Amino acid sequence: MRGVLRSIFLGFFVAFALAAASPVRAQQPPDTFRWIDFHSPKDQDVVVWVTRSLEAEKWTAIREIGVRYDAALVVTTLRATPQSAPNADTFAVWSVSLTNHAVTALLKGVNLHWSGWLRFAPGAPEEPGVLYDNCAECAATTYFTSFHYDVTQHAWTPRWLSGGQGIPVRSENPPDGLTWTQVFAVMAGDNGRELIATWNHFDYGAQKPAEDYLYQYDLDPWSGLDRIQLVNEKQVSAMKLRLCRAQDAVRGLALGQDSQLCQELVKPQTERRPVTTPPANNRGQSRPPGQRR
Repeated sequence: MRGVLRSIFLGFFVAFALAAASPVRAQQPPDTFRWIDFHSPKDQDVVVWVTRSLEAEKWTAIREIGVRYDAALVVTTLRATPQSAPNADTFAVWSVSLTNHAVTALLKGVNLHWSGWLRFAPGAPEEPGVLYDNCAECAATTYFTSFHYDVTQHAWTPRWLSGGQGIPVRSENPPDGLTWTQVFAVMAGDNGRELIATWNHFDYGAQKPAEDYLYQYDLDPWSGLDRIQLVNEKQVSAMKLRLCRAQDAVRGLALGQDSQLCQELVKPQTERRPVTTPPANNRGQSRPPGQRR
């Protein structure tokens, strides 16, 4: 039955992926990376190899295949039934070896969107970034991550994972009793690299003072490993303003700048000063108390 469903949906999803030009495809990918063309005869060997490698896994259709060196970055989709709505499909991202059929599951979710080519280390290859949600028809959380080729493992791997998910950038399920503002941006760093920052502001009203948590996500310059840092207190104000202005943010990778918190920070209200000039009808005729008129 699964084989029948795959054959039904494979053509649909391939056509959909090619027709809906995603942002990452609109940019020039690195020379070491290429997207597989499902309709090209020269790419059929990769399509067949990946399909056989994933035979034991649970999926309905292969959506995209990208290749760098000897590893394929593969996106599959899973539809519960042929009658299920397409927007209810879940996705999975895999790293598939092109030398020994080894398969590694990287990520699962819904509503996957490619978001451009990013560089997080000077001179390193650019990486495809993605935004995605953790569930459909629910109070979803949106996450960001990118995929890079690990030369030591000869495989693809996602960055900044925690609990199996990427960087949380927006949640539609705030805790009770507070106002939660979330600001996120992928911004230009030094030496031609990008960095990621998030600001979570918790306003408790009259219960207690508000709390701010600002984090920066980048790569350690010495080890090259993923790094998550709490923004230094001396840099908090500058980072808040930079996040809210988002002047150097990567297109499509900024959220929360339209919040009231950011608007008040970027465009502060002009303080109204007290009027000290005398009224127009003042003619100096007032007298000290007790004096006769």
